[in-house]
Amino acid sequence: MISQIRKRDGRVLPFDHNKIVVAITKAMQAACEVDRLAAQKCSDRVVSILQDELKMGEIADVERVQDTVERAIIEQGLTKTAKAYILYRQKRAEIRETKASLGVEDDLKLPLNTITVLAARYLRKDETRKIIESPRMLFRRVAHAIAEADKLYGATDEQVMQTENEFFDMISGFEFLPNSPTLMNAGTKLGQLSACFVLPMGDSMEEIFDTVKHTALVHKTGGGTGFSFSDLRPKGDVVMATGGVASGPISFMTVLDATTNVIKQGGKRRGANMGVLRVDHPDILDFVVCKEREGILSNFNISVAITDKFMTAVMNDGEYELLNPRSKKTVGRLKARIVWNLIVTMAWKTGDPGVIFIDKINQSNSNPVPELGPIEATNPCGEQPLYSYDSCNLGSINLSRMIRVSGSGQHEVDWTKFQETIHKAIHFLDNVIDSNKYPILEIELMTKSIRRIGLGIMGWADMLIQLGIPYNSMTALKLAETIMRFMSEEGRKTSVELAKERGSFPRFKGCIWEKMGYECMRNSSITTVAPTGTIGVIANASSGIEPLFAVAYMRNVGESLGVGKNLIEINPLFEQIAIQEGFYSEDLIRRASRGWSVQHFAEIPEHVRKLFATAHDISPEWHVRMQAAFQKYTDSAVSKTINFPNVATPYDVEKAYMLAYQLGCKGITIYRDGSKNTQIITPIGHTTHAATSFEIPNEELVTVSTEFSGGCSTCGI
Repeated sequence: MISQIRKRDGRVLPFDHNKIVVAITKAMQAACEVDRLAAQKCSDRVVSILQDELKMGEIADVERVQDTVERAIIEQGLTKTAKAYILYRQKRAEIRETKASLGVEDDLKLPLNTITVLAARYLRKDETRKIIESPRMLFRRVAHAIAEADKLYGATDEQVMQTENEFFDMISGFEFLPNSPTLMNAGTKLGQLSACFVLPMGDSMEEIFDTVKHTALVHKTGGGTGFSFSDLRPKGDVVMATGGVASGPISFMTVLDATTNVIKQGGKRRGANMGVLRVDHPDILDFVVCKEREGILSNFNISVAITDKFMTAVMNDGEYELLNPRSKKTVGRLKARIVWNLIVTMAWKTGDPGVIFIDKINQSNSNPVPELGPIEATNPCGEQPLYSYDSCNLGSINLSRMIRVSGSGQHEVDWTKFQETIHKAIHFLDNVIDSNKYPILEIELMTKSIRRIGLGIMGWADMLIQLGIPYNSMTALKLAETIMRFMSEEGRKTSVELAKERGSFPRFKGCIWEKMGYECMRNSSITTVAPTGTIGVIANASSGIEPLFAVAYMRNVGESLGVGKNLIEINPLFEQIAIQEGFYSEDLIRRASRGWSVQHFAEIPEHVRKLFATAHDISPEWHVRMQAAFQKYTDSAVSKTINFPNVATPYDVEKAYMLAYQLGCKGITIYRDGSKNTQIITPIGHTTHAATSFEIPNEELVTVSTEFSGGCSTCGI
């Protein structure tokens, strides 16, 4: 009897007859000619052939076994199955070839997209840019570095090793991943682990250029920065020290934009900034239109800080005051509806500006430490309102891994596993604060005084599909609230337990938690919802709380490394259901990869089409309501792109903005398909400019960049 098989890496493992049955069955499913008895007969024939042909003591390698499987399938007359099996082998060979060209030892047997992104940004390299770290080594490096912080609180070496193993299992199993700087820098000389920062923008040349310097230092270590320009005197205002006139906020945004162009974040990714200006600043009209021409301020997202007073004026068709931040005096009045319409129109035209509802952010149950003053700005994606010199380290739980199969065979949320993962993730993120090497002292002092963390989620769309729940449904909204409420409650419990062991954050006295009756709390903010761009690709999970952007597409897997490989990528859940329900075909996948939607595909059952509604199938109202459902139980804010079709009108955008305000969102970002010439995803027949459209050649497919996983289609996050 055959007892052993030699793998491609030279390892000799026990021969498992059942694996051949499984492989043949999968090929049969792909060919829609499933026959369990025939699969067993093929497998038995494979074993028989090998026994006849192998010499005494000879061990078959995996390629020989697979060649024999092909032969046995053909002998049985299963031509479609044989074709499916051969195509599968070709695809796997191409993937192995690409992985080898990247110079990565794939010791965790990860998907190609995961390997590609890890190779581009995360795996350590020597001075010649040769990769010197495997995925397993990366995750072990991170787990070890973060677990070491337990020693600060009296943990023994044995306890630290136990924590390290828990962290390693959690991140290598893609149940939770921290933000990119932690994956990149933990356990390295650089050691800066946070993703989100807000820096002050004072109204003097010295303060402004101190901030420019600090921005460069933050970007150098992998972080993104947000700024409020609301304290800068308006363009043309007097400068007493020189007798000249001020150049205004936008001029200094261009300085920061140029700085960002020069310095990649941590040398590994494009820098990102958020610029915020209050709606009552005298330069608000110039700010709203500052990105009208594409390519200007390309390293900035911009948002208008909207006040409740302004919104009241909009709804009453009234005027509101403009205030000079230098003199604090009223310097003019504007019709609120005119400014509102301009904001809406520019967002419709270019995707900028977004809006943040600044009074909502600073209301009594949102601003965690009000004695530090009002929050004026957010990080680049808007999910983290932060004080000046504040930072936050983020991490996201992969909801697609929080599913189990019940005794009746139904998929359901695994609440026990979810709870355990929340507890470990809070522990991990709190340790990051102590493990971090901060770019400047002011950030370290602020961060350690409030110990803000941001635990979020990814894989929300995947979870809904597994549970059989359409994204645009009341059931999904109710589950969203349940999921986020559970994570918030369990996160707070863990933070309290950590505080009992390690102490509350130093600014606890007078904070919102004390006012709510908590005796202690380790972290001033606990939950957030981030976009999870690259970590979503690594975890093979849908981005944040976004719906799917397509069910099949072409990903340029080598664009960041010069490999030059393009592979058709199919949503694995769609492929699985298509095979199970018998409507899978190569033609279906080819047609699905040429557009956003599969809603018009007659061969796909209606209940499946509903499950696989993509971002452009879902109305903006459902997008906003989903964001609001998660915001209800989130300490910080929620990053979400409200997608619009190209044919949407400014009035449609206005309705979304108003609904977001009414439902209690802390901000909103919209994107109308085709409103920029440069997009991360491009389908057939796509309108690539607001004023013109043209048909892309039929052979082209929906194409996405290496690291795009959903969300904003211009910034790829």
